[in-house]
Amino acid sequence: MAKIDVGAVQSRTRFGDKASAYWQHHLSSFGGSLRRLLQTPAQTLMTALVVAIALSLPATLLVSLSNIQQLGDSWDASPKVSVYLHLRARPAAIEQLISKLERLPEVASVQYLSAEQVLTDFQRLSGFGQALGGLDDNPLPATLVIAPTSNAAEPSVLQQLGETIAAEPIVDEVSLDMEWVRRLREFMVLGKKIVAALAGLLGLGVLLAIGNTIRLAIENRRDEIIVSKLVGGTNGFVRRPFIYCGGWYGFMGGLLASLIVSGGFSIIDDTVTQLASLYQSDFTLQSLGVTGSLQLVGLGTLLGWLGAWLAVGRHLVKIEPK
Repeated sequence: MAKIDVGAVQSRTRFGDKASAYWQHHLSSFGGSLRRLLQTPAQTLMTALVVAIALSLPATLLVSLSNIQQLGDSWDASPKVSVYLHLRARPAAIEQLISKLERLPEVASVQYLSAEQVLTDFQRLSGFGQALGGLDDNPLPATLVIAPTSNAAEPSVLQQLGETIAAEPIVDEVSLDMEWVRRLREFMVLGKKIVAALAGLLGLGVLLAIGNTIRLAIENRRDEIIVSKLVGGTNGFVRRPFIYCGGWYGFMGGLLASLIVSGGFSIIDDTVTQLASLYQSDFTLQSLGVTGSLQLVGLGTLLGWLGAWLAVGRHLVKIEPK
């Protein structure tokens, strides 16, 4: 008796085949989106330059602030602590105090100015040399000029150091040169806030620029998207090439931004070095470096991917086959 055919057997796609097809489509979308961009080099370059300019402006300001902070930390006009001693302080007691101060971890150096030296400097700088020369006694005390370490340059640490020194018996008064330190710190905080606000605005501009470019690409490929959905293509399948396209825009923009910033700082590097040498300073201008460049490229890629994802998510759902 012949066997009866009960119908065709429905085949099932294995999970491994699905995963392989999924990653193959990612790979083809990755390379295909780049090839599409290279086919329109002028448009691609214009969009990448928009991203590059938006990224290079806050990056330049941030690197400039970092150089200013480095210059402030290494500047010879570091905060000083002026210690005015009692007029009757004995030389032995002064030497003992200097030795004690030099052992403090917050103190980098101690300079001793005798009362006669202080008077001579005051006469030379004040312009009252003849009037002061007629005095019977020197009214100015011996002074210690203390240079704190870089770790002690913070106003709070410097204040605590001044209180410690003021407690010494032969110390009459302590003057802290902290005004310029406070101003520099406040300037750095303000500068970083301005850079953060500018970076946020320009980052939003990058999202809008790439989003608009991806929107136009979606409209130009509307028929292709409809056909893909008619044959069973999901939104995720259709979305991937556009996501990678946005990522490529961001990558190219970040790469151009790193070149712009590094090139700009390299142009003025020799001039800054010569200017620093005139002030007997070994200051060297710091640029992005490898780490900063990689971070800038990564940020650009992330912004490009995010801008494309937002644009695709908004416009792709409106395209459905009728």
